[in-house]
Amino acid sequence: MRLELNRRDWLGSSACGFGTLAMNTLMASERTDSTINGESLVECQPMYPARAKRVIFLFMQGGPSHVDTFDPKPELIHNDGKSIDFTGVRFGDFGKVTQQRLMKPLWKFHTYGECGRQVSELFPEIAKHVDDLCFLHGVHTEGVAHGPATLFLHTGATTLIRPSIGSWVMYGLGTENQNLPGFVSLQPSDEKGGPRNYSNGFLPAVFQGTAIGKAWKPIDKMTIDHIRNPLLKHEDASRRFALMQRINQLQLERAGVPDSRQQAVLRSFDLAWRMQSAAPEVLDISQESLSTQQSYGIGEKATDEFGRQCLLARRLCEAGVRFVQVNYADESPNPRWDQHSNMPIHADHAMATDRPVAALLHDLKERGLLEDTLVWWGGEFGRTPFSQGADGRDHNPSGFTMFLAGGGVKPGFAWGATDEIGQNAVEGKVHMHDMHATILHLMGLNHEQLTFRHAGRDFRPTDIYGRIVHDIIS
Repeated sequence: MRLELNRRDWLGSSACGFGTLAMNTLMASERTDSTINGESLVECQPMYPARAKRVIFLFMQGGPSHVDTFDPKPELIHNDGKSIDFTGVRFGDFGKVTQQRLMKPLWKFHTYGECGRQVSELFPEIAKHVDDLCFLHGVHTEGVAHGPATLFLHTGATTLIRPSIGSWVMYGLGTENQNLPGFVSLQPSDEKGGPRNYSNGFLPAVFQGTAIGKAWKPIDKMTIDHIRNPLLKHEDASRRFALMQRINQLQLERAGVPDSRQQAVLRSFDLAWRMQSAAPEVLDISQESLSTQQSYGIGEKATDEFGRQCLLARRLCEAGVRFVQVNYADESPNPRWDQHSNMPIHADHAMATDRPVAALLHDLKERGLLEDTLVWWGGEFGRTPFSQGADGRDHNPSGFTMFLAGGGVKPGFAWGATDEIGQNAVEGKVHMHDMHATILHLMGLNHEQLTFRHAGRDFRPTDIYGRIVHDIIS
């Protein structure tokens, strides 16, 4: 029997075949054996009652000095200039005992709030909110260089390709707003981990973080690339998209057997289209009152850039974005808080971030959002209590400070401690795996049960480690 195939049928079949090849390429790395949320962004119920619905992570790239900011050490002042034995933790100095000269904080500390917390002169505005903050003074981590430590902060691994904490949150909980990404990173850097810091890793691509802007781009370019097609009117673009999706759906129906991966790709197309309508309005901070913008320092040279990011973070959270990372980052060889030879520059970075962060805390509280929004502030590590050069400090992953606010943590509270000079965490130690486990717990997710099978193994966000720091939960 001879099969008749005319030219029109051949071209139609071939064209669809080319499309199938392209779609198969898009899906090549996707898996369907996830155990929590599959490949859908639909909102999921937490594993148990959650204290927080969303997270705002204020990432201070480079490692701010805890002994100059939130961890006062009278002994460091008393022993300023004294040399001590120090066992090296970096590169050629690893394991070697050398003499290092202690250097006192370059800024004075003052007592604030009913809780009586001490904060340095670097952060006078954040200091006004200490009664809402929960300080963790015994944080320690892995990785002594910026790249590995930054990856560990975001993914819980220094070298392997692992999902970021924001992607894990999305995987476990989905998104509250089907018209916006559930995980956003504002002005991220391409350095020190780059896109891996907001990557889905081996999770389905639908849980990838969405970058808005880049650290090397001007702040007025902080938007989602290609959110609009300048060559088409909205009506024309709408008709074109509807036609494309009908063709895609027809191909699925012809296949006979539903393919969840293909459906996931089509859902991502739908999300991208819906974003074109919803995202521009959310990203438009000009809709905020002048007084609100001024409170964040928008319009002032020192604070405009980070102020815009913090205000946008609040708007994204209000719109239902689950995890927002605000990056105080750049593309220079030495990240912003990385002062190896000139600690006084810490004052410039504090001036750029202090007022915007304080405004964010105030704004969230005034709008009733702080109660179920977890604000997380910190860098990839701290800095040493001894000098490097004349007036710098080296990296210190052994003990440093982070703070949390809202989202179920104890307000006006401090947990943990470093030793008398601020070198090592000695009490209430919180490893970065513990930090991740606690954040997930506050979001209603059990870090031991939040798993994804990859390469024949069930992976979880904290690997085989991590404990919940129940002592800081209200």
